[in-house]
Amino acid sequence: MKKIVLLLLIIIFPIEIFAYSKYIIPGGESIGIKINTDGLVVIGFYKVDGEYIASNTIKIGDIITKVNNQKINNLNELSNIIDKDILNNNKINIELIRNNKTINTVLNIKEERGIYKTGLYVKDAVIGLGTLSYIDPNSNIYGALGHEITMSENKNIVEVKNGTLLESIINGIDKSRNGYVGSKNASISYNKILGNVLKNTNKGIYGKWNVSLPNKELLEIVEFKDIKLGEAYIYTVTNDNKIEKYKINILDKYDSKKDTQKSFSFEIIDKELLSKTGGIVQGMSGSPIIQDNKIIGCVTNVLVDNVKLGYGISIVTMLEEGEK
Repeated sequence: MKKIVLLLLIIIFPIEIFAYSKYIIPGGESIGIKINTDGLVVIGFYKVDGEYIASNTIKIGDIITKVNNQKINNLNELSNIIDKDILNNNKINIELIRNNKTINTVLNIKEERGIYKTGLYVKDAVIGLGTLSYIDPNSNIYGALGHEITMSENKNIVEVKNGTLLESIINGIDKSRNGYVGSKNASISYNKILGNVLKNTNKGIYGKWNVSLPNKELLEIVEFKDIKLGEAYIYTVTNDNKIEKYKINILDKYDSKKDTQKSFSFEIIDKELLSKTGGIVQGMSGSPIIQDNKIIGCVTNVLVDNVKLGYGISIVTMLEEGEK
């Protein structure tokens, strides 16, 4: 009798395994965010000898990455290359990124009062303000904002070369009203670095917390499916650096969007917060949302037509994004 041997083919699929903690440190602190860009961002033009010499070949929002085939990272490098290479018919070769595409062009340089000028206003860093969402005490990975930082000039996401997380103090509130989103006003302490910035994604900014961990009670994380409609709280700062607790109401959940920055919607119902801010303001993004003394997510977006209403992202989505 013949023996029949069956060969079983085992197909192994890659599985993402996340090691984030079940209990994390809730945020609420106001933070400054400085992201150094990979290149120089064009933010405007100025006249040289009565004309805008750069606007024919360069657009606002372009990121200049190379000049005369030399990579540049800051304003000094740009100036040094121009000073060295300007004898080449008063022209420099530019490599730039526009709408995620690499473009090569030529920029004419003009001399005015003995100084060679490009006609360009550029910057090599982007500064933002937001709220810390959480710190994982085991890995020191933090998450903040719950959404991306974009360039104001063209709304493109800022590509991170490197960056720092900074201490900030709230010194005023520009109140929101329906049709207008206000903002927190803050002083950012550039010499008080809390951590680095490694990623800027549509689900928040992430990096490593590099100073002593805040002395706070750890809160258990809640899976998206276990978020309940009804009462919850946000932790945020409205004055100085004091984190306060304000009541909100979870209105709805969106299962198809559980992995986006709009996992659920909520309404601010806390009279004290409304009297201070008028509703959700810029700088509140990232404020952790707490329900039954557990952390469920953070504030991400506001409805411009009704500034008491906003959206939140699931904390699990943020934790997973932070570990990728």
